[in-house]
Amino acid sequence: MRTTIRTTIGILTGLAFLAVQCVNRENPSNQETAEEANWVILFDGSDTDQWRDIKSEHFPEHGWLVEDGVLTVLAETEDHPGGHDIITKQQYGNIELELEARLTDGANSGIKYFVTDAFPGKEGDFLGLEYQLIHNEVHPDAKQGKDGNHKMAALYDLIAPPENITIHPPGEWNKVRILVNGNKVEHWLNGEKVLEYDRKSPAFRELVSLSKYKDLEKFGELDQGHILLQGHRDEVSFRNIRIRVW
Repeated sequence: MRTTIRTTIGILTGLAFLAVQCVNRENPSNQETAEEANWVILFDGSDTDQWRDIKSEHFPEHGWLVEDGVLTVLAETEDHPGGHDIITKQQYGNIELELEARLTDGANSGIKYFVTDAFPGKEGDFLGLEYQLIHNEVHPDAKQGKDGNHKMAALYDLIAPPENITIHPPGEWNKVRILVNGNKVEHWLNGEKVLEYDRKSPAFRELVSLSKYKDLEKFGELDQGHILLQGHRDEVSFRNIRIRVW
């Protein structure tokens, strides 16, 4: 009788385990903890240890503000020069980068990736592919470039986003996602894919040859590079910055 009870309990335990596995496969939310473990937090609301000034090995003492879980580059004023660029201490290749960005009225900034300061003749200038952040309706640079390739979510000076994308106005948060898988790159904004390209294709190289980057050999084709948050004399805020790599 005891053997039968033990056998029955064993069968029921096994069935319960299988049921849980089936539920996990059908409901991805049950695997959220495991998926979250793959993310590296680049800014958690207070810690800036993942970042450094482009002019030193440390996070800048002036020009950037951490307050209420938000990382803000300060605007240039008559009394203060404003914040300049910061980069990740680590370099990255294949990435999924997510963050939220909030512009002020008329602001201009950007998120750069595959950033290096090693281009001949440009040593010390941290240059890379740029996800454009800009107030399209006010900042004059949004109307420059070609066919809209200086507008919000553009691959700056290279590829324009569509006209009908969802952009939240200054003072509200926009969710940015940059996905790099080998040579394939995607820009996302507020849950919508807005552009994609192959960064080593003949078509991409042709775009580079017609752009401000034309004199930079193999621009955008590095295997790894820093991520950069741009200080461009305007106040722009960032939060919930995270990345995963493979």
